[in-house]
Amino acid sequence: MVDDFLLRAGLAGAAVALAAGPLGCFVVWRRMAYFGDATAHAAILGVALALAFSLSVQAGTLLVALAMAATVSALAGRGWAMDTTLGVLAHSALAFGLVAISFVQGVRVDLAAYLFGDILAVSWADLWRIWAGALAVVALLAWRWSALLTATLSEDLAHAAGIDPGRERLVLTLALALVVAAAIKVVGALLIAAMLIVPAAAARAFARSPEAMAVAAVALGGLAVLGGLALSLGQDTPAGPSIVAVAAAIFGAAIAFGAVRRQDGPDG
Repeated sequence: MVDDFLLRAGLAGAAVALAAGPLGCFVVWRRMAYFGDATAHAAILGVALALAFSLSVQAGTLLVALAMAATVSALAGRGWAMDTTLGVLAHSALAFGLVAISFVQGVRVDLAAYLFGDILAVSWADLWRIWAGALAVVALLAWRWSALLTATLSEDLAHAAGIDPGRERLVLTLALALVVAAAIKVVGALLIAAMLIVPAAAARAFARSPEAMAVAAVALGGLAVLGGLALSLGQDTPAGPSIVAVAAAIFGAAIAFGAVRRQDGPDG
């Protein structure tokens, strides 16, 4: 018999893997790792605002993540040097969030839970919100999949096909904010970007099409969640970092698999 808290943790992790898998593929294809990092770090400022104004944490993180993602997207469209800009925005948002939380009166805050996640403390109410956010992301990506792929492949090709690359960038911005809001309770602000990038990067070794890579990323993300929970329970390690550590181990195995497949050649 599976304990109730383990069932909730597993279902929450599955929801994050379901949303982060296909979205992470676009993050990898578009080289948006810093973009995801900045949006995730901004979530801490959202937590502070939610506590200060008695909002739900998911609502606060979603609003701030959207604002951060929209700001970054606008700057990208104006030709700013993104690596430096994102580095400044990511760390500034995290610092302002941590400082703002210290000014919230009458509320005891476990910062570690928001920084690194507390998947074992997910409630049924949290679970419903996480799954609602995850399904919204999946529905959004499924609806815009073809257009997103075209805009990712070539903006010139997208223009020729009547697709606005800026609109597709905003779709990814919205999806990223939804994932951050859904995942902060599970893996925390500092580890969300890892769950977006690592399973998708590992899936490259097994996939021969964009759709196959998205499915593989979901499967590998789910495997990382189950493996991380098992490691956490067996070795008494923090659950969020354990999940990411297992994802990193899967990525290492995927690199080894890819190297062996390349050595074998097309006839191997």
